[in-house]
Amino acid sequence: MSLESVRAFFCENAPEITVLVTEQSSATVPLAAAAHGVAPEQIAKTICLRVGEEIVLLVAAGTARLSNRKFKDRFAAKPRMLEAQEVLAVTSHPVGGVCPFGLPSPLPVYCDASLKPFAEVVPAAGATNAAVRIAPERMASLVHGEWVDVCD
Repeated sequence: MSLESVRAFFCENAPEITVLVTEQSSATVPLAAAAHGVAPEQIAKTICLRVGEEIVLLVAAGTARLSNRKFKDRFAAKPRMLEAQEVLAVTSHPVGGVCPFGLPSPLPVYCDASLKPFAEVVPAAGATNAAVRIAPERMASLVHGEWVDVCD
């Protein structure tokens, strides 16, 4: 169902964007980069985090590392990664296919500055073998993402 919710999201909000489904897995940054013929840093990985009592999504460049110091300075809290079952429950997407599109209910989305150097990034699209190609600014606009600088 997750892939279908992402397809429905793009049909409604950006019909010009095609969800790409590959035979190869794109569940990790290296696999996704190979499957889509891009550099690993162009993969837009989505991390599901708990910040205090709130759950948020952070989308960052594939090779970027979350900086606990920058994150704590920005959010006044330490980030906590969610367990795989909780990620699936709140996003409807399996780990390896998590994205800010087609969510069952709205979550705050933050887009890290590490995405800005690229004309196009490749985030997952609700399945471990699905993705889209999209400009970072367009992605942020579609998901009402807020730009932050919390990665190294």
